[in-house]
Amino acid sequence: MKPPPFLLGTALAFWGWQSDFLIPGVMMGLIVESARLVQARWEFSDEDFSRVWTFCSLLFLAAGVFAFTNNNGPESFGNWFQNPGFRTQGGAGLSAARTGAAIFRWLPMIFFPFLAAQLFSVREIIPLSTISLLVRRRQRREKKAGRPVPPSRNVNIAWPYFVGTVLAASVHRSDDASFFWGLAVLLAWALWTQRSGRFALVIWFATLAVAVALGFTGQRGYGYLQRYLEGMGADWLSRLMRRNVDSSQTRTALGQIGDIKTSGRIVIRLEPKKGSPVPTYLREASYRFYKAPAWSAGSSRDDFQGVPEEAPVNSGNWTVLKENTNTHGVNIACYLEGVKHGSSAGLLPLPAGVGRFEKLPAYVLSRNSAGAVLAEGPGLLIFDAFYNPGATLDSRPGTGSTNQNRQPPAGPVPVGSEMLDSFRTLTNLTPRKAEHTNEDLRVPEREEPALEQVITELQLRGLAREKVLQKVRGFFADKFTYRTWQPPGKLGTNETALSRFLLKTHAGHCEYFATASTLLLRRLDIPTRYAVGYAVHETSGSGYVVRLRDAHAWCLVWNEDKKIWDDFDTTPASWVEEEGKHASAFQWLQDAWTRLGFEFAKLRWGQSNLRLYLLIAIVPGLAVLFYQIVFRRGRRRKKAAGLSGAEIFNWPGLDSEFYQLETKLAERGVARGTSEPLNEWLTRVATTPGLTELCAPLQEILRLHYRYRFDPLGLSEVDRDVLRREVKACSESLKRVEAFTSAREGERQ
Repeated sequence: MKPPPFLLGTALAFWGWQSDFLIPGVMMGLIVESARLVQARWEFSDEDFSRVWTFCSLLFLAAGVFAFTNNNGPESFGNWFQNPGFRTQGGAGLSAARTGAAIFRWLPMIFFPFLAAQLFSVREIIPLSTISLLVRRRQRREKKAGRPVPPSRNVNIAWPYFVGTVLAASVHRSDDASFFWGLAVLLAWALWTQRSGRFALVIWFATLAVAVALGFTGQRGYGYLQRYLEGMGADWLSRLMRRNVDSSQTRTALGQIGDIKTSGRIVIRLEPKKGSPVPTYLREASYRFYKAPAWSAGSSRDDFQGVPEEAPVNSGNWTVLKENTNTHGVNIACYLEGVKHGSSAGLLPLPAGVGRFEKLPAYVLSRNSAGAVLAEGPGLLIFDAFYNPGATLDSRPGTGSTNQNRQPPAGPVPVGSEMLDSFRTLTNLTPRKAEHTNEDLRVPEREEPALEQVITELQLRGLAREKVLQKVRGFFADKFTYRTWQPPGKLGTNETALSRFLLKTHAGHCEYFATASTLLLRRLDIPTRYAVGYAVHETSGSGYVVRLRDAHAWCLVWNEDKKIWDDFDTTPASWVEEEGKHASAFQWLQDAWTRLGFEFAKLRWGQSNLRLYLLIAIVPGLAVLFYQIVFRRGRRRKKAAGLSGAEIFNWPGLDSEFYQLETKLAERGVARGTSEPLNEWLTRVATTPGLTELCAPLQEILRLHYRYRFDPLGLSEVDRDVLRREVKACSESLKRVEAFTSAREGERQ
């Protein structure tokens, strides 16, 4: 049973539309429907179909590996195995669900060659033994036992493929009702061709309308329930997601008790250009307003400006700081982990003083006065960043505009309301008014007593800036230790997590040191900002790798003499060693998986020549496979020309003794006519003089022959012996009749 014309092609186009594979979907649909117009057909054997099925199975396996690595499967399951718990189990489950959804979405493309092989074959059906392990096992068992191999049933996979295509289209990002109405039309189209004639059309349409109405109501209700549950569990779900820096706010772990553990997954790869030093930090954002336990961007959250790409279009060259000489360069590979306008989006990790990007395949690029650069583009970005120590993208202290000591890039493109709204959606925050005219000097009132006590202890009042920085750095280096674990204990009435760190515990992680340094210097009227990003220290080959546990926070200090922001990090240098203690014994295996995922990501997002290499490798393989399927049959025919029929064919029943009897009857003068049914022919044989006594035996022989020839179960050994004996008896009867006839003719002569 075949689908009606154009149904399968329309379903493929619909799948392409819903799954963002419109061009492949339309092309596949045209190929499918062209089978009705193209008369050429290939005579595929069972072995040929098996080759195509094996090819599709390999594609399925490759797609599964790619989807698993691309959805952080190795990392999520590795974390789960190393630290079993509710959070790691949820992360592993989320990766598994995303992997399954991706594979399901790709199914029409994966198994399309198998469908095309059926549509353009002479038989236009597929042997069940090609796809059924049970049937193949049964055939091997019968062949090994020396019994006739039962013939395989044939199936038409067009309908199963149609169902799979429609289901694959359900994995889509659209929130509208387009999928539902498309599904309703396709199913109504398919059911129309199979409708029963016993019912009137009015009843058929009424039943269909009721089913569609119930389905629409049900899916809307399910959507409302899903959004309700997502709203209830948004915070819980966010804990399962990867680290994604927000330019408008960062929530610290100040005051959090217990051990702060981070992953060893590699998130950034970089390689300095020849002669260029490796940057110490890669900054993603800086913040100005502190309200425990979070830092926010303040007035700089809403001043994003678009950065125009240099001509020609898609050149990949962007200049964000014109006056920089950009004497140093580094190649950076990073992931965009957010979503904006349906594309991947995120803040770029950049060295201080960056002024120009090359080979950056971003769709949209924008920056704000706090030094954050927001990019929309493919999920993986590999680009060259050129920088020079000195001026940065950050504005002067106390301002939210572009740095006043330099001219802004020519022709800045203001960010429209639509882009701002999308950015707020990305950060899940709403803008608010700054609470101080100079946000770079503001200190929360609750933190002032502890800060003043430290200032008095160090006698910092009245000292020059450089002397203050020196004493503050020494204070944290001599009296504080790095510790990711915080002991339990209730804060006092006027005590904060920061004041306990400064006055009692003298131990904490980088967020404590960065926050304390930033606020301490502000109390001395030195403008500062809180910066987040990554520290670069681990070599890998000719470059460096940055892990998630290398995420770091430090302080930016304004240099009034040079009119620039300097990095000021008071976290003890031992923090790198302490974080390294969290490394798993199987980190090498995780790194291998991460590398494999990185290479797959480069292939997916077009960031390498691997696609070209893969095409070069696949095309010859496909050509060989095509040659084996299409042209090898002619070579097999030539080879089989000198073989007997039994060697060429292995069809069930071809060795039936009935054919020997048929030959002897033809020699007797009662040959079977062209296209004459066997039953009618044997009836005619039984009416021939001298052969009337063979009527009953011939009918029994024909019955056994038909069973041996066409019954999937074949003949038992007992029935097989009966067929041999009956044919032998009929042959002997023919000999006696022939001898009797010859004797009569001799007497007449």
